[in-house]
Amino acid sequence: MPDPVTGKARNRAAVTPGTGQLLRRIREVLPTGLRRIPAGCWLALVVLAEVVLALAVRIPSLFAPDIRGGTAGRLWALDIVALSLLPIVVFAALQLYQQRKRERAQASESSGYIEKVMRTSREWLWAVDATGTITFSSPMCEQLTGYSPSELVGSPIGLVLDPADLAAALKSQPVVEDESTFTGLVLVCRHRDGSRVLMEVAGQTVYGADGTGTGFEGTARAIDNPSSSDGAAEQIRERVTALVPGHGIVTAFQPIQCLSSGNVVGAEALSRFPLSDGTTTEAWFMQAASVGMEADLELLALRTALRTAARLPRDIYLAINLSPGVCLDPRVLEAISQGDIHPSRLVIEVTERQKVDDYGQLLGVLEPLRSSGVRVAIDDAGAGFASMQHIVQLKPDLIKLDRAIIRDIDSDPSHRALGAAMVGFAAETAALLVAEGIETAAELEAVTSLGMTAGQGYFLGRPTLEPRDWARWDKNTRPG
Repeated sequence: MPDPVTGKARNRAAVTPGTGQLLRRIREVLPTGLRRIPAGCWLALVVLAEVVLALAVRIPSLFAPDIRGGTAGRLWALDIVALSLLPIVVFAALQLYQQRKRERAQASESSGYIEKVMRTSREWLWAVDATGTITFSSPMCEQLTGYSPSELVGSPIGLVLDPADLAAALKSQPVVEDESTFTGLVLVCRHRDGSRVLMEVAGQTVYGADGTGTGFEGTARAIDNPSSSDGAAEQIRERVTALVPGHGIVTAFQPIQCLSSGNVVGAEALSRFPLSDGTTTEAWFMQAASVGMEADLELLALRTALRTAARLPRDIYLAINLSPGVCLDPRVLEAISQGDIHPSRLVIEVTERQKVDDYGQLLGVLEPLRSSGVRVAIDDAGAGFASMQHIVQLKPDLIKLDRAIIRDIDSDPSHRALGAAMVGFAAETAALLVAEGIETAAELEAVTSLGMTAGQGYFLGRPTLEPRDWARWDKNTRPG
């Protein structure tokens, strides 16, 4: 008889009451608790019963031949009972096979859905362990960072995200009930090509069996630049404007040491936003630039740094970051001339926040500053093509080698080769070479042996807001 749905002939076994249907009917009348027992358990029980029955029947007859004569009929009866259990064993085995097949199909389908979601989602899923090493990365990372998942997994999170920025953002996040989770952090991701990507990060702490933190996991997504009429743009303008009259921005200083003597020779000014809501320093500047207020915020940071630097030891220089576009603003020269720091102690670090369209114009603006004693440095050298363009065109007094090159320079031959090349280039152009991001004794030894002039990084000294720390720098020596 054809099936009314498919039109195909139905299997006789499907319509003829047999052992399978009988067992299914028996299963239906079983209590709910018994029906939930997996087919594999039933199969194991039946096989065990078969083995026990066979042993109980045949083993005595092997060791007592006289039993066989009088009890042959009963032995055959027991054999028939044992054989009657075989259909149950076969049915249970088929049920177990089908159950495992369905589970594999469901797992494969779920895995396919998850992979499709990860490939099409704008969210970057990531995980890091307690050492800051990336242990998982979804495919979205390639669009956000320029690195493939295989390149990121096993690499330090510092490759794409400054751990100090993350720590500062977590510290400034509003207090929440669940301290293990964080959301709404606005950070800056370092793209492979040296550019910066603004992103929003959310995640949670991962705990081990003993209750201690073993790392973090979460998501990140790129933040699109708001349009001029967007409500988000207006909110950014209000936040930047509110910084001016109060103390919404302060300056921390990080020491820069001479590698040959270990003495502190300079300090980099790093802006901090005490009332921030999880937005990092660089993210503040990127958001301000997105609404045309980069110059206002950078000038506020410049004035604050010059005012605060009056408490630094007088024999060290002050390095301040300025983007190329802001250097063209006449208010920069005014702020420096009115500051408490003599221009001869000032170093302007030209950053890569903006593309330079006219180097001749930028050189013309920097010339009066250089004539007054101000020195020019190129920040993040080696991070991208733009920084090398800055070096060639601006002929800086200092070159700050990017931390991405300094990381593992003691063990990575390519990093060491690039570092050595930059030492030679700096010597040919009479520039001082500063290694940024020194975090280990091995890295310090490597950059010193290569002949780099100065160094900066957590191993040499962390950024600090405390004047008592600044006062010790005139006698500070290298760690260890």
